[in-house]
Amino acid sequence: MRSTTNNIVLERNFISKWRFLIREYQLVKEHRHVKYRFVGDFYKAHNTNRQTFFKYHNRYLNNPSDSSLLPQKRGPKWKTRRPHPLVERKVMELREQGNNRYEIHNILKPKLNKYTPSPSGVYNILKRNGVNRKTKKMKENKREIIKKKAGEMGHIDCHYLPQYLIPGIKKLFLVGVIDDYSRLVWVEVVTDITALSVMFATIRIFSFFQDGHRIRFEEILSDNGSGFKGNMDKHPFERLLKEMSIKHRYTRPMRPQTNGKIERFWKTLEEELIHETTFESLEEFLEELHQYLYYYNYERLHSSLNYAPPVVFLKESVNEICN
Repeated sequence: MRSTTNNIVLERNFISKWRFLIREYQLVKEHRHVKYRFVGDFYKAHNTNRQTFFKYHNRYLNNPSDSSLLPQKRGPKWKTRRPHPLVERKVMELREQGNNRYEIHNILKPKLNKYTPSPSGVYNILKRNGVNRKTKKMKENKREIIKKKAGEMGHIDCHYLPQYLIPGIKKLFLVGVIDDYSRLVWVEVVTDITALSVMFATIRIFSFFQDGHRIRFEEILSDNGSGFKGNMDKHPFERLLKEMSIKHRYTRPMRPQTNGKIERFWKTLEEELIHETTFESLEEFLEELHQYLYYYNYERLHSSLNYAPPVVFLKESVNEICN
């Protein structure tokens, strides 16, 4: 370790050097320097460059003191280098479930707010613990979210209807929610997918599940679209979930397959009801849609439910639903 005297000498030399260089630079700029005609020659002669020189030059102009000519301390403050051990532990738990750093950040944000580690911060935690690469077990855990009872998770999404569907109506959208466990589904028709319209449609959908089938969702999985994601206190959909104490989870950006169950329902609906079909009016389409939803929930067999319709599967699991 250098002595105090040596440190003082080094600081004095550093200050003298940069004071001299700043004076020399001014002479070059004023075309009064006897040796250097261009600033490029000046930088080269003093073994520096424009970026380094102006870092000290501008700092000195803003604060003409000796301290501004000394090297500044760099790097994060020591207290901010490591997150709290409880945060690290929660990150590791979510990693074991197969979540990536972006998903971990989004899951923790509603609870930790400003203390949530950034995606790069999450990566540093994972790397420090040797799990920055997913193991086979993590991938298997992520491959499918297994739910044990109705209402543990619902998948929500918006779907664009083709313009030819109803003559005279150019824009119509569907908002749908499907129960992860039972595959019970309900859909509402809206004329736009603003956050407010999505919120009101979701309220009607939740009423179908709760009033008709005693299903109250604990978690909702959505994509990152503006209709679903925003400020927790101002965004209509986010506020609805918050007031209903429903945890909001988000899919990985640019990966719609994460919300695969509702995406698969849209494909089935397109194939069995919408594709190459037109309706004379909105009322006719709504009637056909409701009939199809009844068929889907009460009659259509699902291989993932042991070839039972969702409502039948629910009745067989009624004890689990009530617990």
